[in-house]
Amino acid sequence: MEALMPIVTQLIAGAIGGNAAGAALKQQAVSVIVRTIVGAIGGVGGGLLLQLVGGEAGLTGLVSDAIAGLVGGGVLQAIVGAVMNKR
Repeated sequence: MEALMPIVTQLIAGAIGGNAAGAALKQQAVSVIVRTIVGAIGGVGGGLLLQLVGGEAGLTGLVSDAIAGLVGGGVLQAIVGAVMNKR
């Protein structure tokens, strides 16, 4: 169960970050469900990137996973929203 906690944290934080980015950027072309899914995927991706870079920057594992999830979900949602709005 301990091995799944970082992934669950990244999924939840990514979904929150994706919805926040979509709402802040007013991306009407993307539904809430798509924002949540894209954000969750971005959250896991952000967590993996953080592990690859090799840093938690002195933060506890759970906090760094949450921050990486928020940022990753928000960034991926911004990219997907921009692409969808251009179509």
